[in-house]
Amino acid sequence: MTKQLSAAPHALSLARKVLSIEADAIHALVQRIDDSFLHALNLILSCKGRVIVSGMGKSGHIARKIAATMSSTGTPAYFVHPGEASHGDLGMITAEDVFIALSYSGESEELLTIVPVIKRQGAKLISLTGNAKSNLALAANAHLNGYVAQEACPMGLAPTASTTAALALGDALAVALLDAKGFGEEDFARSHPGGSLGRRLLTHVRDVMHTGESIPSVTLNATLADAILEISRKGLGMTAIVDDKNKVLGIYTDGDLRRSLENSLDFKTTLVNAAMSPNPRCITAAALAVEAVQSMEQYRISQMLVTDAEYRLVGALNMLDLLRAKVI
Repeated sequence: MTKQLSAAPHALSLARKVLSIEADAIHALVQRIDDSFLHALNLILSCKGRVIVSGMGKSGHIARKIAATMSSTGTPAYFVHPGEASHGDLGMITAEDVFIALSYSGESEELLTIVPVIKRQGAKLISLTGNAKSNLALAANAHLNGYVAQEACPMGLAPTASTTAALALGDALAVALLDAKGFGEEDFARSHPGGSLGRRLLTHVRDVMHTGESIPSVTLNATLADAILEISRKGLGMTAIVDDKNKVLGIYTDGDLRRSLENSLDFKTTLVNAAMSPNPRCITAAALAVEAVQSMEQYRISQMLVTDAEYRLVGALNMLDLLRAKVI
């Protein structure tokens, strides 16, 4: 325990230095980014095939992440290992593709081996290196300069600042592509249906609402006792009040029930229209479930009726339904 405590000041100092070096590396990219970035961007935007990202070692890990980020933001991309590429995987690359090669030195043997084949097939080559005069940079149709003044590793050996810079450049490219393609929240949700954003943007009211016999409703000539019985049967904490054409006239909720008790109303003789809340907040089945959440929160209600364009009752939901659907 004593050793751990005595090492703490040095560890904190080193950690801060690492973060500072990597932050400086990214800041330097901001100053250096130029028309070569736009050229790379346009090559991908005009690509009719796929984007293939490749790299060896730590650059390979960064390449995988760049491919994943592009794929999830509207630019279909995948990773190809350069070693496997020279043993058959080059067959996946066509003349309509763009190949992004990552190598800080720009002299990765595995990448340089397959570059002539990629060029011969007609695919466009974008290189991301730390050496603008390297063989990989010179062979590329567009070069992204990821040079860093120093690695964060104290020995200057482990790729640290250089991989951070490469990752940041890849993110910048993916986000610029996203913007140029007009890729929005709904597009993002479609590629992330299992995530919270996907649920929020792809779940509609019709997906979570109660329908048919499970909708609580009574007519205007129902008594408060009838309304309470309907609330109890359907378990949504409310009932709709409708006319003979099933149009919504009002709503009677648990809150209205409490007010009825406070006013000492006779539940057997008082008609529900005397205690209901008229013109309730309603929503359409085609609306997003998240819109129902927003409306409930705004008006401090926990239930909503679902109506069609003619204000006819087609469904009902409450906050628990939205919680179960993980929209909230």
